[in-house]
Amino acid sequence: MSLQLIWSLFSAHPAKLINILALLFAFPGSWLLHATRRREQRALANLASQGESRSRTLQARALDDATVRMNRFFYRFGFACLGLALLVSWISTRF
Repeated sequence: MSLQLIWSLFSAHPAKLINILALLFAFPGSWLLHATRRREQRALANLASQGESRSRTLQARALDDATVRMNRFFYRFGFACLGLALLVSWISTRF
């Protein structure tokens, strides 16, 4: 595809291309949030099946600090990606 053809697509439909960019931000962010939540639920289910703790608060404390920090980082990064996608999508409505 030539650069002239790509530029003509952008000039003809700028809002569509900006929305595609928003989707490119939203998909990895949503996947990261989903994967992090599943990993967290599996870890808690594993602890519950081992019988190490009886209540949910004790299960949350049973996770080591590194795992909690990693999950917190992934949640922040995933929500930041979704926020950026929302911002880019909102900007595309201005064109």
